[in-house]
Amino acid sequence: MNTQTAVANAAAQGFDWRKWIPLLGGLGVFLLIYFAPPWADAIDPSGKHFTLSPQGKAAIGLFLMAGIWWVFEVIPIGVTAIAIGVFQALFLIRPAREAFRDFMDPSVMFIFGSMVIGMAFTKTGLTKRIAYKMLAVVGENTRTILLGSMVVTALLAHVMAHTAVAATMFPILLAILALYKEGDGPSRLGKALFIGMAWSAGAGSIITLLGSARGPAAAAMFSEFTGRQVDFFDFPLYMGLIGWGMVFLIWGYLSIVFKPSRASITGLRQKVEKLAATLGPMSTKEKFVIGCVVLVVALMAMQSTLPALKGIDRAALMLTATLLFFIFGVLTVKDLEEMPWNIILLFSGAMSIGFCLWKTGAAEWMAVSFLSLLTDAHWWVFVMGIAAFVLAMTNFIMNVAAIAIALPVSLVIARYLGVAPDVIFYASLVTAGMPFVLLIGAAPNAIAYESKQFTPGEFFWHGLAMSTILLVVLGLALVTLWPLFGMPILIPS
Repeated sequence: MNTQTAVANAAAQGFDWRKWIPLLGGLGVFLLIYFAPPWADAIDPSGKHFTLSPQGKAAIGLFLMAGIWWVFEVIPIGVTAIAIGVFQALFLIRPAREAFRDFMDPSVMFIFGSMVIGMAFTKTGLTKRIAYKMLAVVGENTRTILLGSMVVTALLAHVMAHTAVAATMFPILLAILALYKEGDGPSRLGKALFIGMAWSAGAGSIITLLGSARGPAAAAMFSEFTGRQVDFFDFPLYMGLIGWGMVFLIWGYLSIVFKPSRASITGLRQKVEKLAATLGPMSTKEKFVIGCVVLVVALMAMQSTLPALKGIDRAALMLTATLLFFIFGVLTVKDLEEMPWNIILLFSGAMSIGFCLWKTGAAEWMAVSFLSLLTDAHWWVFVMGIAAFVLAMTNFIMNVAAIAIALPVSLVIARYLGVAPDVIFYASLVTAGMPFVLLIGAAPNAIAYESKQFTPGEFFWHGLAMSTILLVVLGLALVTLWPLFGMPILIPS
């Protein structure tokens, strides 16, 4: 009897309600929506009806279930991604061939290639060299170290894809954190460094057309709709102060909520000088890695000007560096075993649910349903509503998809309200570039999570606060900054 009681007590102690409640809750949300009666059509201002198919309704349920599981991390985030493909096949939302094909989308391979670059930086010693150089400049104050790392991240995101920037900065921040030594587990400085890296990569990426694919994709849609080209220098003009303003606001926020236990690291400068001296001169492999990265970044930058490069997918250019690293022995097959496959699977699932929402018509139905509510609103409320919708969507699906879903519908409705397309275009790109809430919102978020310095829940709640700040900044820019810089806001009647 005593043995049976002990077994029962052990079983009771082993039942983790914090895991099972959100797990079953997410599943319940999916089943409730899946078996619900058909939902009403969405109707745009012209009277066009958008019918939500049973598959589209199921896609929305799956979308919500995955979000709940990701936020509460009821199972590993990569396994939740696998569940996205499994549920699509089991519940006949999409054929398995389509659902799982998205797991190897070029965007996923781009993220893989970016992580390989980060791995090459670490293995050759470049990460330590860069970290020591940066620390020698910013000094021993922990707040200044945090700011320095964020500024470097944002600057790099001006000229290279923010995914590649995050993969490059990740090992550098690990090297910095190792010098801080606040214990073996997560630390306040560690949380601030890695969350700050993820958020500042997004803030820096909105300032030029080179920081991500969302800018060129949106510019192409804008040109098709208006017949006007987006000038390369309009981006830094309209987005520069917002992007850099957000970098400093993020720094201020993280400095308060994750205030390090030590204001400075005494003796760090001398320690860094000694460690830097042990590295010696830059090796051939280090120079080779730098050369490969510069080549890839240059090719991606020239895609907008050289017709011969325009048709080449950026994933192929990024993976060129991967091939060179393995061909010339910088990396070996053993290094592949150390890849963060949990993070790669996370983005595979994010791509799959994004395409699922798109191809079943669920995304368009959601966009029309929401934005049609704003047809009688004041122009400022309308623009902010669009920005908020894009912000919500881009936390769940890739930002290019969020823009592709929201921008065309928004531009059509804007005509009825007399709102200029320019302000819709730039407001959408501001929020599309800064998904602060969910790990799947952007690759830098997921890469930062690999540091194990913070939980998805911490990222979620602090991300909500930072997203609110972002919307306030954008709201102020709409009525002050952008009109001052000559951006058209309303169409002359």
